[in-house]
Amino acid sequence: MSNIADLIEHYILQRLAAQQNRNVILRRADIADAIECAPSQISYVLNTRFTSDKGFVVESRRGLGGFIRITRAPLQDLVYSDLISKVNADTTLKDLHHMIEYMLRHGLIKNREAALLYQAFNDIYDKLSSTDRADFLRSLLITLADFSEEE
Repeated sequence: MSNIADLIEHYILQRLAAQQNRNVILRRADIADAIECAPSQISYVLNTRFTSDKGFVVESRRGLGGFIRITRAPLQDLVYSDLISKVNADTTLKDLHHMIEYMLRHGLIKNREAALLYQAFNDIYDKLSSTDRADFLRSLLITLADFSEEE
């Protein structure tokens, strides 16, 4: 038999899967009653298994009228955020090529977009200061993220 944390996680994921808009609003008391557990166990599961690095945004309010809102962020948003956070003044042309290859391999961009990115960076890399290059790359990644298709 599964442990309580697994049961709570499964219950929340089931409720989340039933929603079309990628978020669900739950009450700790309802979960505790359904699973027959303590509210503190629910808090533990939320803090360890529904984290932002796992693709979730959790808003929680305790007390009377309290709720838990869990939203599943699209995986591509997390990938773009991670790439953007890695860009800095020390990012090399080779690093940029690896990022482009990664995005292409994982379906975040198409061949045409990859070709444009390769060409743009090969042409301007030596012409911009390291800070301007980093700003330019972040700007392009943010634009790609903003225009990416939903999963």
